[in-house]
Amino acid sequence: MDIILHLGAHRCASTSFQTYMRQSGAALAGQGIGFWGPHRTRRGLFHDLADQPSNSRRGRRAAGRVALSCAATARRGAAVLLVSDENMIGTPRGNLRAGCLYPQIGERMARFHNAFGQGPRRAMLQIRSLDSYWASLLAYLLPRGAPCPGTATLAMLATAPRSWRQVITELACAMPGTDLVVTPFERFAARPDRLLHSATGLLYAPTPPADGPWCNRAPDVSALAEVMAARGEDPARLGTRSGRWMPFSPREALQLRNAYADDLNWLRAGADGLARYIEETDPDKTRITWPPGLLTRGRNADDIENPRVARSG
Repeated sequence: MDIILHLGAHRCASTSFQTYMRQSGAALAGQGIGFWGPHRTRRGLFHDLADQPSNSRRGRRAAGRVALSCAATARRGAAVLLVSDENMIGTPRGNLRAGCLYPQIGERMARFHNAFGQGPRRAMLQIRSLDSYWASLLAYLLPRGAPCPGTATLAMLATAPRSWRQVITELACAMPGTDLVVTPFERFAARPDRLLHSATGLLYAPTPPADGPWCNRAPDVSALAEVMAARGEDPARLGTRSGRWMPFSPREALQLRNAYADDLNWLRAGADGLARYIEETDPDKTRITWPPGLLTRGRNADDIENPRVARSG
């Protein structure tokens, strides 16, 4: 049985994709495709895998638990098992605490790679422009108890040297032999069927409804203002704009977009052979048109930090 991991990232339509997979479960099962989502993986199955286990015995038990579950899925007739849980690579709060993208992705995914026996055949990562990624993540966390970010926090996020390139490089180091595929949120968010095709090669994926699924959207400014008022905080800290919340200044947003453009340039140039980049949802289309300024080159490639090689320890 082939194992395919859908790793998110967070705020990149992962919940929408998981909802689509659950709704299409019967049709996919008839084509030999099994699915594990957070409803399965977060009920103890991945315990002692996402985080470093306290001892090697617990780590072996966690890997054995996954192996037994995979064997049971194979016995039910699945030729392909697609596992989707964005918490495999980290958490939104962990990213915010560290002030960067998925600082422990290498160590975490090395443990998952080991737990899936010979390793997954493919791993999928969906990425997003960094200005909208961080804005969505902050809007997601604020109603869940996180403070409204101050200027120092926003400046730290805008100038962080770590971007998707480092995340992808460490992921590839942690999962040797696994085909790593990267897709852009901007193109695939509304096309979970095409994302499934990119993951599995399935030509006749069930068509999603025209209006969705579109799940777990970030709250807008008015909803966030109600949250802050209920907590006794000043909603004026959110700014005067309505609609989608963008906490970054124009200069900070431009820095983040430039960093993303640099990541896309690297991916389109072959990603040093570490990953395959798929940006077209339909094979008959040519390059997409990005918003003005998005393709402006960001930081110099020589500024990219050296990747850390992870161990499954």
